[in-house]
Amino acid sequence: MKQTLMCRMKPYIQPFERTLALAELTAVAGARPVAVDTSDEPVRFSLPSIVKADKLVRHLAYWEVIEADRPCFTTQVLRERTVNVVRNGVPTKDIPRLLKDDIILPNRRCLRYGTHGIHEYRGKFFPQLVRSLINISDVPKHGIVADPMCGSGTTDVEAVLGEYQALGLDMNPLSVLMARTKCALLSVEPELLNSSYEAIRDKLIRSSGKRNSKCAYFSSLHNRDQEYLSAWFSAQVLQDLDEVARAIQQSDERLRDFFRLCLSNIIRSVSWQKDDDLRVRKELRLDADIDPIREFLEELGRSVRVVLAFLYQNRDTSFGPFEIGEGDARDLATVWGKWSGKIDAIITSPPYATALPYLDTDRLSLCYLGLLPRPDHRRKDQHMIGNREISEKQRQMYWKVFETGKKKLPTSVSALIQKVDFLNSKIEVGFRRRNLPALLTKYFMDMQQVFEDMKTVLRPGRPAYVVIGNNHTIAGGERVGIDTATLLVDIAAAVGMKSERRIPMEMLVSRDIFRKNAVASEEILCFRTPK
Repeated sequence: MKQTLMCRMKPYIQPFERTLALAELTAVAGARPVAVDTSDEPVRFSLPSIVKADKLVRHLAYWEVIEADRPCFTTQVLRERTVNVVRNGVPTKDIPRLLKDDIILPNRRCLRYGTHGIHEYRGKFFPQLVRSLINISDVPKHGIVADPMCGSGTTDVEAVLGEYQALGLDMNPLSVLMARTKCALLSVEPELLNSSYEAIRDKLIRSSGKRNSKCAYFSSLHNRDQEYLSAWFSAQVLQDLDEVARAIQQSDERLRDFFRLCLSNIIRSVSWQKDDDLRVRKELRLDADIDPIREFLEELGRSVRVVLAFLYQNRDTSFGPFEIGEGDARDLATVWGKWSGKIDAIITSPPYATALPYLDTDRLSLCYLGLLPRPDHRRKDQHMIGNREISEKQRQMYWKVFETGKKKLPTSVSALIQKVDFLNSKIEVGFRRRNLPALLTKYFMDMQQVFEDMKTVLRPGRPAYVVIGNNHTIAGGERVGIDTATLLVDIAAAVGMKSERRIPMEMLVSRDIFRKNAVASEEILCFRTPK
């Protein structure tokens, strides 16, 4: 017998999220919800559901309350609520008790619950968006959810939380460390996290002011890394960082990568690198203004509290397995060969066309954590999708590739590249503008290969969701729009993937240090492989 359910949507979500909310509810419930409110933007809906209320409670991303016999808060909103519990830096021992207090629901979007809040990352997309797309995709129980350009691991974390198998891939070693660590930390016992945190905190407090000038950790790094880092940190700061790094080395190995990420997240702020700049530009500061141990402990304390509250809230929850590695999305058919034709959904946010120097912004962390030796940075960066730097030799090579292979690209893509080249040829331009036609060639050819391989690894008739932003450039003194979303739709069609829907997104004001460089508009592109 069907039972009528009452469902209450989060009242503060944006229009595109309302679209996703209704779509996910329809997909999970197997029935179309009916608005109960009479307002223009109703939040209460009735549902003659053919599924049990507890399934909706466990899965939905954009809903607060599901009511059958009694009202039940959704798992999602309880997870988001854990951030509010520890907002004022409460003692860690009080967290379990505070979670039992009256539930106060979030009154605004919360993106940093659980392990999502670990480490800043430019271009990070929303966990609720990922969760809703998994629901809309109707991924089977224990199915495979993948992100071939996983960045900080948002898709993988949400897949693990949903008890799906998560696959992740990225070319940036720091991104791989983030995604792996965020997934692994979900299964750590909260008591272990708390005791390990207290141990490293107490060790660093005791050692404060007792610097070891030998810098044993720093001395273990690649010689070129030592030389590079010495130009960006004072000797005193390097000594303090060494205290932190050696304390991390002596910590429980199950928490070590988490502690390393907390250290990475303060690297920029204790260096001579300008804080709010995408590029690595120097701004000398006095040692008296920099306290690495204090900043690390503050970052660690904040991150530990958020994760602890989440772990206590979800300690009886089962999680899915994950496999995250360093690799190239243009080679998915090989890298993910054993999953070829088996993946149930892809949810990814690829790099934008020449919009951000993705690897460049992580230079200090990559060097200090020993993830990528300084001599390898330029080679790796030039090979990445969406890179902004190429040599003159590479520019000529990519342009030759375009001239000989432009018929393989959609005419819309070829027309854009030729327009930029023509406009720039009319006036004297600098090397960056001269490089742009070649860089656009590389980007769209790279993305065409990514779409080819996504089609190969997905099961027939399964979806791929691509969150992408549009961009613009100046060519020949003229503003030229780069409608990346439309161009990727054309590329997907060229390789045999069907475009089902485009959902425009309102950009939120970013809370990270890259907010000034945010792309103006984004879209969710919904594709499907042929059956």
